[in-house]
Amino acid sequence: MSVPTGTQYIITRATDQGEARATVTELAASLREFSIGDVELVESYAETAMPPFADGIVLVPWPNRVDGGQWTLNGEVQQLDITEGDRNNAIHGLLRNTGYSLIERTPQSVTLGATVFPQHGYPFHVHTTVRYQLVESGLRVTHTATNLSDAAAPYALGTHPFVKVGDTPIAELTLTMTAATRFESNERLIPTGEVAVAGTDFDLSGGRPVGELDLDTAFGGVEVVNGVAARLTAPDGRELRLTVDENFDFVQVFTPRNFPTLSGVGQAIAIEPMTGAPNAFNTGRGLLWLEPGAEFSASWGLEFSA
Repeated sequence: MSVPTGTQYIITRATDQGEARATVTELAASLREFSIGDVELVESYAETAMPPFADGIVLVPWPNRVDGGQWTLNGEVQQLDITEGDRNNAIHGLLRNTGYSLIERTPQSVTLGATVFPQHGYPFHVHTTVRYQLVESGLRVTHTATNLSDAAAPYALGTHPFVKVGDTPIAELTLTMTAATRFESNERLIPTGEVAVAGTDFDLSGGRPVGELDLDTAFGGVEVVNGVAARLTAPDGRELRLTVDENFDFVQVFTPRNFPTLSGVGQAIAIEPMTGAPNAFNTGRGLLWLEPGAEFSASWGLEFSA
């Protein structure tokens, strides 16, 4: 049987809520499965399939989009390969079709590594790692990036988990997240401005049923309380929380209604932590410049309570 996402790394751990289990793929270090007890917490996809809608993959050295795949370095226009043809953008970085190598594995964790080599529009050499570790409350994910180049390299990080709370219909879940701003976008989903969200239809601070949402929207100034940036709550009180460290100032919320779930096409929700804003290579919003030899580390996670 062909497995297009390569080796499947399965990790497990006993918790007070039952066995925690995750499957991470060799391709793009995608989080293909994550559950605690009998509660599935991410949208899975078949082992014989590619990650639909970039499900669970790591996004480096930029998340989201670069307008037309172009940006300027030292006065010279750089042209990245166009990977979103219908919108003429470079999307989700340079490792989404790359196999990650195994660095370390324990029963409850796996660390994978992949290198961004100098290429069209990105003349830099950056080595990256990602560690998935099951903990008592859920899953913790830690990323590193090391600049192997002789010059400072632009870098931003994102991930793309589609989340759920067991068999609760996605439309019946409530999303709660407090953000200061959102990024208005054109028809190619390139930001055209950043505006306040308080008191608007994009204000999620009081909680909104996912079924009411039609978003592919980046939010800035996300409020983090006790490490929690967003909550997804079921009517029965079960809750999945997105946790982030201080490096993640932005969150993309994506609520497609044509997601190919394992039980059929329907609505899904991705809550995507990002260290940089969409089109950061052009705007500089949240973009990090890694000095030669410097290492960057950032962590996020998923916590579940029944």
